Amino acid sequence: MKMSLRERNRTAKIANDSGSDKAAAVRRIALIGNYLPRRCGIATFTTDIHIAFAERFPGVAVDVYAMNDGQGYDYPDAVVHAIEQQDPEAYLEAARLIEASGADLVWLQHEYGIFGGDAGQLILSLLDRVSMPVAVTLHTVLDAPDAAQRHVMDRIVRLADRLIVMADKGRDTLVRVYGANPAQISVIPHGIPDRPFVPTGPMKEKLGLAGHDVVLTFGLLSPGKGIETMIEAMPAVVERFPNALYAVLGATHPHLVAHEGEAYRDRLKALAEARGVSGNILWVDAFLETEELLDWLAAADIYVTPYLNPAQVTSGTLSYAIGLGKPVISTPYVHAAELLGTGDGRLVPFGDSAGFAAEIVGLLADPDALARLRERSYARGRTMVWSSSADAHMAIFRPLARARRSRKRASQVFRQARPDIPDHVSFDAIERLSDSTGMLQHSLFSIPDRTHGYCVDDNARALLLTSRDDQLADARYDRWTPIYAAFVQHAWNPATGSFRNFMAFDRRWLEESGSEDSFGRTLWSIGVTARDARRPQFRRWATSLFDQVAGHALKLGAPRARAFAILGAAAMAEAHPGHAGALRILREFGADLMALLDANVRPDWAWFEIVLAYDNCRLPEALLRAGRALADPVMVKRGVETMDWIVAHQTNAEGRFRAVGTESFGRALQPPLPFDQQPLEAWATIDACDAAFDATGDARWRDVAMTAYRWFGGENDLGLALADPVNGECFDGLMPGGVNYNQGAESVLAFHLATCSIRKLCGAQATGRATGVVAA
Repeated sequence: MKMSLRERNRTAKIANDSGSDKAAAVRRIALIGNYLPRRCGIATFTTDIHIAFAERFPGVAVDVYAMNDGQGYDYPDAVVHAIEQQDPEAYLEAARLIEASGADLVWLQHEYGIFGGDAGQLILSLLDRVSMPVAVTLHTVLDAPDAAQRHVMDRIVRLADRLIVMADKGRDTLVRVYGANPAQISVIPHGIPDRPFVPTGPMKEKLGLAGHDVVLTFGLLSPGKGIETMIEAMPAVVERFPNALYAVLGATHPHLVAHEGEAYRDRLKALAEARGVSGNILWVDAFLETEELLDWLAAADIYVTPYLNPAQVTSGTLSYAIGLGKPVISTPYVHAAELLGTGDGRLVPFGDSAGFAAEIVGLLADPDALARLRERSYARGRTMVWSSSADAHMAIFRPLARARRSRKRASQVFRQARPDIPDHVSFDAIERLSDSTGMLQHSLFSIPDRTHGYCVDDNARALLLTSRDDQLADARYDRWTPIYAAFVQHAWNPATGSFRNFMAFDRRWLEESGSEDSFGRTLWSIGVTARDARRPQFRRWATSLFDQVAGHALKLGAPRARAFAILGAAAMAEAHPGHAGALRILREFGADLMALLDANVRPDWAWFEIVLAYDNCRLPEALLRAGRALADPVMVKRGVETMDWIVAHQTNAEGRFRAVGTESFGRALQPPLPFDQQPLEAWATIDACDAAFDATGDARWRDVAMTAYRWFGGENDLGLALADPVNGECFDGLMPGGVNYNQGAESVLAFHLATCSIRKLCGAQATGRATGVVAA
């Protein structure tokens, strides 16, 4: 009696433990992809290769994790878990299940459209969380990806231990476009069923096609299949062979049906009617099971793939046709060019209806040539049967499983010499966004966007960074600090007693006075420079400018602007104890924040305002730093209380940091919504934790800060890394469907400054920096 797939999986461990397959280092595989009865090519492929493995290696358990598109599929026992493609948490849950299963490796079937998020990026959160080796079969390798597709493939190349493609061109593209290591890539042709070589007549009789010369196309119907090309070719074919029948097999693609119903199929039928060949075209509007498809292929005299996409690396239907010994006529997309270019079929230019007609007529008119091409195709197909494909994959998997090393995840770049803190963050991204004027504020992906010019906010943050980053090389420090300082100096407008903010790329100021926040941030950077700059000339400059502008800062009224001013004043008070201007800001603005808190606090709302907004943690940080500078224990106590409250609101159910999203701004007395999350919030939280530790000596603030810092590395709601220490980049935010791929100055600087703060905080001893001003 034949054993079921579930029974094979259940007996896998017993078989391996008994030594029945001592050569195998693979005991369990986690196979991720679509699976029948979901109807698509990936589902058919995953099902077929799973069955092949079960037959070839009964001692290996293959657990299928099926990607689900929200439909209620009746999956077979082979599917141990379904992953809802649009649910970010589903990927994290699947990763936990795979880890708990004891799998020796993960085998992913990758196609952009079957995973959630922009370009399917949610699958990265799963790959980033499994410790075993990962093999990825790439069903599409794009030569010209868009930014989202490029990001996803770059990460897959980094995360995968083995990349599997089905054509040599796929390997070449991975190396040339994505920088993959050639030794990381294997080429295994698309598998095919092993069917005997049979004449077409009996199957034509069975399907009611007797008396016809049958030309066949199979696959989910969509515009990229080039069916129009064949309809335009049919008048010339029918003129020579009136009994010719073009059979178009396959249901309309589900995504197309959802968008426009059967309008596309109706347009094709109208075209056939207009060309006078509707009676010579057979539309089979159904998703055929494999055995049914093979019957239709067995009945076909010629198989055609008039596809329109030159970059298509894989076509399962083309492989099946070759496997059954079908003469194939095709456009020269990647897979067809490699498979047929050696004389195993005929190639016709894209969209060339006359060329298809000529090749079809030529073969039908020459039975000997048709027979020779059938035999040649069948012989080629014997090298591609599913059993051979299973053997080829296992030959790759065994050394991976034997190594069984712990993979270095993207988020583990944050776990090197010290837990979760990178040894080095490259300054390259900062330098790329900077020129002789200052730091540009926006980017288009990683390319600086000159359209929006500069702002004093980002140049003030950049000045903060050069003062804080003790790993910045002296040459870079001496090059960039004067540029950022000069921008800040030039932004000061004595006529208005304020800082300008926005400057066009041509160095024209776009305003005479900037926002209050930009004033406060700039004063903050000046105070820190006066305290921390490496060179005395920069400290002298900053002290002089602080003295010029501090009196004007007292007119600031916005809570965050006052908080930023407090941070600058606290730094100035450390650099110059007793500094009158700094102490006045600390006393007046500290008292104002305390009064604001008293006015808005409620039993369940311990906050300065009845809404949450941006840079939230700067408010308690300001109280903490002012309280420390003024030796005011009540102020410190209120700072700690508000930090406790905001940290609770910035933590998700799993204990990860959740930045208050921009969707939450302005919602009175409401808990925050999760998106869109900005890097600025993680940095502010880390700085505030540093202030709480400075003021209290309580080591728990280091743990809170580490939770916020890990957000950059992927420990967040979507499990996606936003920052890369290797090149110093940081994405602009975490959106409901993935990351925002732009890398503006604010986000890049936030990551760098957060790294500086976490190094300082985690490098401190638990009792080494507290001032002892906390009230009992």
